[in-house]
Amino acid sequence: MGTWGITHWIILAVVVLVLFGGRGKISDLMGDVAKGIKSFKKGMADDEPTTAQQPVKTIDAQAGTTVNPTEQTKAG
Repeated sequence: MGTWGITHWIILAVVVLVLFGGRGKISDLMGDVAKGIKSFKKGMADDEPTTAQQPVKTIDAQAGTTVNPTEQTKAG
């Protein structure tokens, strides 16, 4: 467990190649990730409906149909 096996060396070599393999590889990769995130956010914003909001409907009591709370308790 304390020694490095062949798989450890292969993984280390892959990591080193990815990090130092070429000039600007990491910055290009991060730029691609940022473009993907921006595209995703734009797509989510486009999915929202663009219809105008309808006004909230309220229920109004008709004139002459209101009940006095004291009369309601006497009747009920």
